[in-house]
Amino acid sequence: MNNNTDSDKKPKRTQEIVARSLARRYRAERRFKFYGIGAIALSLAFLALLFFNIISKGYSAFQQTFIELDVFFDPDILGREALVKADYSAIVKSALRAMFPDARSRSDKRRLYGLISSGATYQLRDMVLKKTDLVCQKLSVRVLADDDVDMLVKGHFRQDAPESESRLSRKQLTWIKQLTAAGKVSKEFNQTFFTTGDSREPEQAGIRVAVMGSFFSLLITLVLSFPIGVAAAIYLEEFAPRNRWTDLIEININNLAAVPSIVFGLLGLAVFLNFFGLPRSAPLVGGLVLALMTLPTIIIAGSSALKAVPPSIREAALGVGASKMQMVAHHVLPLALPGMLTGAIIGMARALGESAPLLMIGMVAFIVDIPAGFTDPATVLPVQIYLWADSPERAFVERTSAAIMVLLAFLSIMNAAAIFLRKRFERRW
Repeated sequence: MNNNTDSDKKPKRTQEIVARSLARRYRAERRFKFYGIGAIALSLAFLALLFFNIISKGYSAFQQTFIELDVFFDPDILGREALVKADYSAIVKSALRAMFPDARSRSDKRRLYGLISSGATYQLRDMVLKKTDLVCQKLSVRVLADDDVDMLVKGHFRQDAPESESRLSRKQLTWIKQLTAAGKVSKEFNQTFFTTGDSREPEQAGIRVAVMGSFFSLLITLVLSFPIGVAAAIYLEEFAPRNRWTDLIEININNLAAVPSIVFGLLGLAVFLNFFGLPRSAPLVGGLVLALMTLPTIIIAGSSALKAVPPSIREAALGVGASKMQMVAHHVLPLALPGMLTGAIIGMARALGESAPLLMIGMVAFIVDIPAGFTDPATVLPVQIYLWADSPERAFVERTSAAIMVLLAFLSIMNAAAIFLRKRFERRW
């Protein structure tokens, strides 16, 4: 009887041990799942906080404050010299004095003139040069407000702040209130931000130079890196003999993909600028540097795409009499091309967001004129963001965040294109 009792207890103990072990495993699995979900939620929370911080600071940059002036195009002022060289600032000042005749002292006049951006003079000049019969006429013209006025209207400055802490004097605040009450102050879509280059005045600064510089640089990068990268990947995977030299080349390509980007900037500075004498701060040099940086990524992506093609495709093509070149060109490459395009777009997106290598080749210069070609001086969006972030004015903080939003939009579009190409042309074997 005792033997039967002991033999009955042993399976029960074993079952209890197994049950406890399973319970521990399930608890550990639930904990691991909870940690994973928590890590994802935490990362999404930080990402949302980052986006909220950028958007909350930058969305207002897509609007600009304008002040309506009753401008008289005085022939006595415009007739003194040629219309191109006329003193249009005197016309602006005259319109302001007519609106606020109580500003008599020199300091009051200086504060009054400070409500309007210096770009208003160029706006009036362009109007007169475009339509010369405006001389002797009086028109209501909306001109750019100064950046401090813009920040006040948008709510970034407190109107009740002590005068010692405010960038605007009490008289200026009073004038702005009077203009607002008269309906002379308005906010409109900020076309200047997208149509002009950099400026030392925040209200006149735009990203057109940076966008064109990024476009020209990425065009050079794509034209050079994609064909060379695809050709290198095809040779290494399909034609190169398998030996230690090929392995050494592949190892070095993988190492180059992990090299810090500033090293490529130093290489471009030493080779393209100092040795070949190419123009500094030009999209041509920027594109060459970014092509060197992007090339390893495209080669690695191309090699992975070629490895994903089943060997049966190659064997079938060779079995029906195709040469090796025909097999690669007509059968393997079309199937691997979606993966190659995806890798190229991801590499281009990385190049679009790089600033360190371009700083080394001089694309950090202050550029106002829109580049018309690959050798004209230019900058790129990440470098423009870097320059504006170093400026103390509150309006440049706004434009920095807005430029980051534009850059993120371009990066999102490029990554979405990569996902679309992969989903559209990918074949599962």
